[in-house]
Amino acid sequence: MKLADVESNMQKAVEATKRAFNTIRTGRANASLLDRVMVEYYGTPTPLKSLASINTPDASTITIQPYDKSTLNQIEKAISLSDIGLTPNNDGEVVRLNIPPLTSERRQEFVKMASKFAEEGRVSIRNIRRDAVESVRKEEKNGEVSEDESRDLQDEIQKSTNKYITKIDKFLAEKEKDITVV
Repeated sequence: MKLADVESNMQKAVEATKRAFNTIRTGRANASLLDRVMVEYYGTPTPLKSLASINTPDASTITIQPYDKSTLNQIEKAISLSDIGLTPNNDGEVVRLNIPPLTSERRQEFVKMASKFAEEGRVSIRNIRRDAVESVRKEEKNGEVSEDESRDLQDEIQKSTNKYITKIDKFLAEKEKDITVV
């Protein structure tokens, strides 16, 4: 396994964690809150963003304008059933989501959710490290690399692991700050 592949996979884990962070509310309207919402469209779960244009006209409102007006009710239902905790208002043309200010209890729940996403990202990076180290040890056992090269590669893999876990921790700190600042 090449070190570049390991780095690439770890970077993907960091980006996935960042996307997960974007789905957490911070008290301001943000279209990425709806990234995980799937709408039943002709019997197929479809991402909301491929069925409608999503805008944030102000800091406390998200508007969802479906490309096909017949999907309004399915969009409204999908948002109601999702875990974002917002009530959709359907006026026949557009679905509006009003973002209420967060209570301190709700903020703490979101901080816990962010911590959970960060831990999932860290675990993903550690799994990549484990697989890479096993691969290097197998190469050493098969005589493809020397013992010193193996140790050096494992050290490099550990350095990469530390670097990417630090990135996740930094993003977590930023997200916690976003959530807790009123």
